[in-house]
Amino acid sequence: MIVVLKQSAQKKDIERLTNQIEKQGLNTSIVYGTDQTIIGIIGDTTILDPKTIEVDEAVDHVMRVSEPYKLANRAFHPEDTIIDVAGVKIGGGHLGFIAGPCSVESEEQIIEVAKSVKASGANILRGGAFKPRTSPYSFQGMGSTALDLLLKAKEVTHLPICTELMDASYIPLFNKKVDLVQIGTRNMQNYALLKKVGKEVKKPVLLKRGQSATYEEWIMAAEYIMANGNKNVILCERGIRTYETYTRNTLDLQAIPVLKKLTHLPIIIDPSHAGGKWWLVPPMAKASIAAGCDGLMIEVHNDPEKALSDGPQSLRPEKYSSLMEDIKKLSTIFGKSYE
Repeated sequence: MIVVLKQSAQKKDIERLTNQIEKQGLNTSIVYGTDQTIIGIIGDTTILDPKTIEVDEAVDHVMRVSEPYKLANRAFHPEDTIIDVAGVKIGGGHLGFIAGPCSVESEEQIIEVAKSVKASGANILRGGAFKPRTSPYSFQGMGSTALDLLLKAKEVTHLPICTELMDASYIPLFNKKVDLVQIGTRNMQNYALLKKVGKEVKKPVLLKRGQSATYEEWIMAAEYIMANGNKNVILCERGIRTYETYTRNTLDLQAIPVLKKLTHLPIIIDPSHAGGKWWLVPPMAKASIAAGCDGLMIEVHNDPEKALSDGPQSLRPEKYSSLMEDIKKLSTIFGKSYE
C-alpha cells in the first residue's frame, strides 16, 4: 500500500502517520520526491482500511500495490534511484562503465588492463577473484589474493572495484576491499546469501539475472536484499538461456524498458556473457545504450587467447577503446552523462 501525501504535508504529519501505521505491526518506508512525499507500507496491509488514512488532512490519496515486490517497486519510489559507487554515480541519467578481465590472473595483467580501460573511459574496474565455473576442473580464481591485486590496480588508477561474492563468510573482507559487490547469476536465488548481503554488506550490490529467471523473480531477488537493509541495488541483465545454441545466452534488451517501468533501480547490461563472442559485444553494447540502460559491464583482456577464463568473449583494449568512442557519442545523443 502507498500513501501519497499532499505537497503541504509537514514533518509532524509524516511522523503522525507513520506512528499510526506502525502501531498496527506494519513497516513504513518514506520516499521524499521532488514533487511528492510517499509513505510505503510493507506487511499484511489487508488489516488496514484505506479510508481511515485518506481522511487525514495531510494525505492526498492511498493506493494498493498488487505486485509482490514493494521496496523495488517504482510505485513506491517514482523517481529513478541513483547509486553512488565510491563517487561514481549510476542511474538517473548517469552511466556506469564497468570493465576488466573475467578473472584476475596476475598483478601485471590486472594493472595493465585497469590502465587501458580507464584511459578509454571506464569508471569502475571489474575482475573475478572467486569464479563459479561449470567444471570443477576449470580455473576457480585466485581468491583473496586477487582482491589484493585489485587494490593495487585501484591505487594506480583510482578506479572503484567490482567483483563477485560467492560465500557469505567473505563479507567482512568485501566490506573492506570492494566498492561494488556482485551477486552472480547462479546465486540470484540463493536466498540465504541474499539475506546476509542485505544485512551485512555495506557497499552497493550488483545483482545479475539468473539464467532462466523471469522479471518478477529477478526483482524479488533484489527485494530480498532491500528488505534486509541494503537499498543500494543495481540490476544486471547478462543474457538468458533459450533454445538458441549459437550464442552463449540470449541478450534480453526488452528487460531495459520493462525494468524501468516496474522498478526505480538502475539496470546495467553485460553483453560479454550474453553472446559469448567478442565481436557481438560492440553492437549489443551500443543497442543497450540506445534502449536506455544505465551502464555496461564488459570483459576486457590484454591477451584473450591466453585468458584463464572467458577469453572468446573478451575485448582487446584497443577494441574496447574504439567501442567507448562510439558509446560516448551515443551517450551525448541520449542525454546521459558519465564520470
